[in-house]
Amino acid sequence: MERNKSNIGKEGKTENRKENETKRTRTNFPKKVAKAPLLSVVIPLYNEEKSIPELGSNLEVVLERISRGSYEVIFVDDGSTDNSRNEIRKLNQKNPRFHCISFRRNYGKSAALSVGFKAAKGKYVITMDADLQDDPEEIPNLLKKLNEGYDLVSGWKRQRFDPITKVIASRIFNFVTSIVSGIRLHDFNCGLKAYRNAVVKRLDVYGEMHRYLPVLAYWDGFSVTEIPVKHHPRKFGKTKFGAGRFLKGFLDLLTVIVVTRFMQRPLHFFGGIGTLMLLLGFFINLYLIIEWLMGKTYLSNRPLLLFGILLIIFGAQIISIGLLGEMNVKTISERIKYNIKERF
Repeated sequence: MERNKSNIGKEGKTENRKENETKRTRTNFPKKVAKAPLLSVVIPLYNEEKSIPELGSNLEVVLERISRGSYEVIFVDDGSTDNSRNEIRKLNQKNPRFHCISFRRNYGKSAALSVGFKAAKGKYVITMDADLQDDPEEIPNLLKKLNEGYDLVSGWKRQRFDPITKVIASRIFNFVTSIVSGIRLHDFNCGLKAYRNAVVKRLDVYGEMHRYLPVLAYWDGFSVTEIPVKHHPRKFGKTKFGAGRFLKGFLDLLTVIVVTRFMQRPLHFFGGIGTLMLLLGFFINLYLIIEWLMGKTYLSNRPLLLFGILLIIFGAQIISIGLLGEMNVKTISERIKYNIKERF
């Protein structure tokens, strides 16, 4: 009997130990992951406090209708100095599907989109501006076009309500970008766009690259198209547009060409320009040396000699410094960290 009791005691302890181990093992399993939303709406903004309540209300109506609650709205506050963040907080308190990522300072629209894209979990990602000029009622049309088999659908503000200076500059910009990039769109810079999730996770957005998202996607093998969308006059605040932004945009177009078409073979770009200058400088100096050897001229009084030397030097610099600089920009951009003040 004593032997049986001791065996029973041992068996009981063994069972308790196994049960405790099972409990510990169960607690190590990850919690059930929430289902990813169907739609993610990413909205970069800077000082748009008066527009946010109306925009939030309009978005909620449209998104509830087309996704039945399966959506998230991500406002990226690009260092606003007004009450924008508190207005987004009010939306979040009423509807937890509205979120905010707030920068401590202004980094620019590309930075805001980059962070928003990383945070987006939806199968489809919509981008739009916060100034009420983009109409949320266009979102179903963008998604319908996306479901025809496209990866990115860009809005086309066929009828614009902007200052004439901005309209003219935009048309010039779009024409040049269309010719250089080879993709025929009327409005590259429209904030209202629809993407498949795979597209936004592939895009590397920095500088003023937000203007060239259709170009970057197209050159990366994604299918891109556009549809006309409604455009409304600005209700509150003032435009952040400036002539300097388009100058930066054109410079970034050169960067887009280099890092997409020539990143794997950069000498095809830099080497071509640099070699042309080197050869030109070499033949100028060769001509002068031949004349000097024949006694027809003195090199000391020929400014053309200095010009040939400068061409050789500049050619070498373009090949070396330019190539290294562009490659470093591409590498460093992948490690940029933005100082985020708050998330909710």
